[in-house]
Amino acid sequence: MPKVTVLDGSFSAQISKHVDKSADGDPLWTARHLITYPTAVRDVHLDFLRAGSDIIETNTYQASVDGFCKYLGITESDSLDLIKKAVELAEQAVKIYKEEIANDDEALNVNPVIAGSCGPYGAILHNASEYTGAYGKTVSQDFLKDWHRPRINTLIDSGINLLAIETIPCAEEAEAIIELLKEFPNVKAWLSFSCANDGSTIADGTEFHEIALRCYNNAAPDQLVAIGINCLSPQYVTSYLSKLNKNNTGRAPVPLIVYPNSGEIYKPGEGWQGDEKNVNIETYVHEWLDMGVQYIGGCCRTTAVDIAKIRAQVETWRSQERETTV
Repeated sequence: MPKVTVLDGSFSAQISKHVDKSADGDPLWTARHLITYPTAVRDVHLDFLRAGSDIIETNTYQASVDGFCKYLGITESDSLDLIKKAVELAEQAVKIYKEEIANDDEALNVNPVIAGSCGPYGAILHNASEYTGAYGKTVSQDFLKDWHRPRINTLIDSGINLLAIETIPCAEEAEAIIELLKEFPNVKAWLSFSCANDGSTIADGTEFHEIALRCYNNAAPDQLVAIGINCLSPQYVTSYLSKLNKNNTGRAPVPLIVYPNSGEIYKPGEGWQGDEKNVNIETYVHEWLDMGVQYIGGCCRTTAVDIAKIRAQVETWRSQERETTV
């Protein structure tokens, strides 16, 4: 039976349970809370661990040296220290959680690990380009590698277990990161794309299966633990992932990762549109696991409640798989 790993959900959605202040529209998004509400950051990690997450991501999706320098008025050194602090807060949560379950024989996620979250360059531009990936045609791959390197290097030095390279909207950035990762050969990572809700392309119009396979097959051997999509409405996931291994003829199946959003659509300047109650992620879980998805969780607008539902579906699927192999 393939191993299935449960991820966490939306940091922004969950931290609203602890902080009466939305991060939406902030150029640093929830990364600002590393300074303003660090205890709440730790508690969000705990919420997801208690809900059943095997992996929690650091609150560094929108963290960067230039972003912190510009919007917090701090030095490069202090900016890197803030990224280190994000790892420390996740580690604190894991320590507390493991103490809580020390005598719990029914706990499922007994050895949770920490992934260092790395969002796209466009997120820090604060001009909605992370939704289009248009900057991929205006900056060089060397520039993108140089921009991502300090955060990745700091996360690794701080002791993360693997890297979450996520919501990448353009082919150029994905390929730049694959090359950058080769500078850190001992580190595992996953790569997930931002897609266009058309069942075929990523945000910049590139065919998903083409860029995903190119990145996976060009990566250093065994460095990518999975490749897939995040922050996509659940209803479009299958149409994307079904094309991946179908087009990877003659090779071993690509390990897949998916963590969709609630089904709502974010429109810059307008916020989230739609009714998330019309789409229930947990109803798709068995379908995705049958396709070979090995990592599954939630993205924007999903909370610890959603992760608990996903966890329950994963365990049900596992039970059914065991029954069919007996």
